[in-house]
Amino acid sequence: EGCKASCNGPYDGKWSKTMVGYGPEDNHFVAELTYNYGIGEYRLGNDFLGITLVSSQAVSNAKKMGWPLKEVTAGVFETEAPGGYKFYLEDKEQLKQDPVLKVTLGVSDLHKSVSYWSDLLGMKIYEKDEEKQRVLLGYADNQCKLELKTVGGAVDHGTAFGRIAFSCAKEELPNIEALMKKENQKILTPLVSLDTPGKATVQVIILADPDGHEICFVGDEAFRDLSKVDPNGDKLLDDAMEADKSDSWFAAQKKKKASA
Repeated sequence: EGCKASCNGPYDGKWSKTMVGYGPEDNHFVAELTYNYGIGEYRLGNDFLGITLVSSQAVSNAKKMGWPLKEVTAGVFETEAPGGYKFYLEDKEQLKQDPVLKVTLGVSDLHKSVSYWSDLLGMKIYEKDEEKQRVLLGYADNQCKLELKTVGGAVDHGTAFGRIAFSCAKEELPNIEALMKKENQKILTPLVSLDTPGKATVQVIILADPDGHEICFVGDEAFRDLSKVDPNGDKLLDDAMEADKSDSWFAAQKKKKASA
């Protein structure tokens, strides 16, 4: 059912989520893919500008599968996932650490956004390019980075927007909430406990930056319990997709999946 922390975005019907990545969440970036039952397509905005991977294997896979690739700079290929989400593949040997290099978000005012993410949220600035209007930030050298890039106007979140989540020590969460209140910053979901049947109860707080990008901070201790790798994960996912049969149901009812 709909999640009280809006984990499935602005939709309140049945939904499923799948976490995918190159390794455990202790030291890898993981993407949360959310499927809202009955929604066939979404309108993309200019808020999410892409994920960059360092993986010659991904480039090779795309070529073998005939997946469209466009070389945007030497050795870097642009491609699109189903639904239009952009990926940038660097044609280099996959890193021993996480091959997800960075996630790029669009912003309307680079200086205001950098002040929020760096001064308030404590991210370190790794690179700054005034000419290209982009800044690279992160919490640690060996973690996936966040790139902020000016879009030359207002940020449009479309109907498919997501959020970025970070884990931190549980005792830090009240401090984050207090700081945001003191600085008159937007809090979308005040500090709340989320129950997962049969699993850990996780505490989260959800913020919004100056452009409305959603940011979730999660209590690390319970999240580690919740995010353990399930050795049966692949089979469970395959079985769930096989059992879904929503395409067949909609076809039998002569209905079309809704556009969000």
